[in-house]
Amino acid sequence: MNRFILWFIKLTGWPMEYVYYRKKVYYEDPACQKRRIKGGALIVSNHTSVYDYPLIMYTFMGRCIRPLVAEVIYQKGKFMSRLMKNMGAIRVDRDAYDFSFMSTMVKCLENKQVGLVFPEARIGKEEEKTDGMLDFKPSFAYMALEAGVPIIPVYTNGVYGKAKKSKRDRARIIIGKKIYLDELYDRTKSEKENIDYLCNYVRTYIKHLKNVLEEKTKDEKK
Repeated sequence: MNRFILWFIKLTGWPMEYVYYRKKVYYEDPACQKRRIKGGALIVSNHTSVYDYPLIMYTFMGRCIRPLVAEVIYQKGKFMSRLMKNMGAIRVDRDAYDFSFMSTMVKCLENKQVGLVFPEARIGKEEEKTDGMLDFKPSFAYMALEAGVPIIPVYTNGVYGKAKKSKRDRARIIIGKKIYLDELYDRTKSEKENIDYLCNYVRTYIKHLKNVLEEKTKDEKK
């Protein structure tokens, strides 16, 4: 990660980000978690498009976010590959069954950095989704547990790019309260049972944030 390049991109890209997203940030409980993140943490979000990462990067502007990025993005050319490396992205190649990205992320989290994971792992078609989201891959739960860091759940409405229907449309993102997976881990059950439960718990929580966001939006229109 090249912090100089990362901050250069953040500062010079901010005007474009402001116009493109027109984002508005909400909080489930601002007394528990806002945009400031102290210490190591793993941001977990739903996945709507490749533009989710820049949105989250600019939402948590004060921290350098280390996202997991799929191999397919690196295959778009040397420029993109170098850009991702300089921005601190961690390469993931699941087709090659290479899970070294997990140990890399754990080390980052243990060093009090902030990671970003989209557990749906890919952008799915609507007919493939259940309750608006794909199933969550379990790697995020393993990484958060091993590093001993909290999860910061996030939901975005994905209204940017082609999803915009009018100039008034804007990206809306809500930040939830921290989730401590170790407090939810049941030592009387098997590891698989625990991981399945934790994946479902976080997925359900992010779906809950979607409902909270919709309610807050309704209140604005009254």
